[in-house]
Amino acid sequence: IANRTLDAGTDLEADHPGFHDEEYRKRRANLAESALNYRMHDTEIPKTEYTKDEVETWGLVWDTMEDLWEKYACKEYKKSMNLMKKHCNYNRNAIPQISSIASFLQLQTNFRLRPVAGLISSRDFLNGLAFRTFFCTQYIRHPSKPLYTPEPDICHELLGHVPMFCDRDFCDFSQEIGLASLGASDEDVLKLARCYWYSVEFGLCREDGKNKAYGAGLLSSFGELEYSCKEQDDDEKYEVGEDGMPNRPEIKPWDPAVAAMQDFPITTYQPVYFLAESLQDAKLKMRKYCEELPRPFFALYNSQTETVHIDRPVRRARGVPSSESK
Repeated sequence: IANRTLDAGTDLEADHPGFHDEEYRKRRANLAESALNYRMHDTEIPKTEYTKDEVETWGLVWDTMEDLWEKYACKEYKKSMNLMKKHCNYNRNAIPQISSIASFLQLQTNFRLRPVAGLISSRDFLNGLAFRTFFCTQYIRHPSKPLYTPEPDICHELLGHVPMFCDRDFCDFSQEIGLASLGASDEDVLKLARCYWYSVEFGLCREDGKNKAYGAGLLSSFGELEYSCKEQDDDEKYEVGEDGMPNRPEIKPWDPAVAAMQDFPITTYQPVYFLAESLQDAKLKMRKYCEELPRPFFALYNSQTETVHIDRPVRRARGVPSSESK
């Protein structure tokens, strides 16, 4: 399913910073081809030789985010980032290799990374989470705008998502969403995708009386991290600017049933965030919501065999593809 991309990793929109850069597009194409040719369990993830410009872009993002992580990231992220620095060569001067990260995560939390050429559907992406697998891009944002990317890139993946996969509660939480998506209707997959968006991507949790970020979209965005976590003045009047963005976000208590019905923008800051009391609180509420979804079967993951078992016989619908390599 990793090769069922919605785009090939090279189909850039006209407003993409790298749209007119032929070298950049060629580089994206090469990385996409490498991801498309990879098969899990067959070989190690190929090593990527990043260029000087790519490493410089990585370093700029790292330098911009480092102080903000200390101020606004949740304690689980900061603990995990220290592990990544120690075991996976996380630093500003080199982009870590996905292969070494994947090996470490498997030992730490039995989570794995799988290279992907570009964006895939919500159903396919959540399917991977059910098997404790995260589909990870390898390309990096265009150097002309090092602090902006219109789609997930290696900075977003490795600085936003990956450290949290060192935390077992967070991994279990992510897998809960994935398992619930198996056999779910398109409508319920959309609801689960929204839950994923407002938690794994843009989730907040309460810590020592302050709002902290655990969502990757926040932990890899210097502007939105501060926007979402800064202390709000109760006397500040809520106003919406000419660009349609409010001067401060609305913070709602984490409730998957509410998040499942909340639409979201992709290219602007989120006007709404959901705040959990803790990662454990986020996981338990997500589990309860998933258990109440109508499903044709319930899926359980066997960590010994790395397979998913269902609680009743099912018949494959006509036209549904047979098993494919992830």
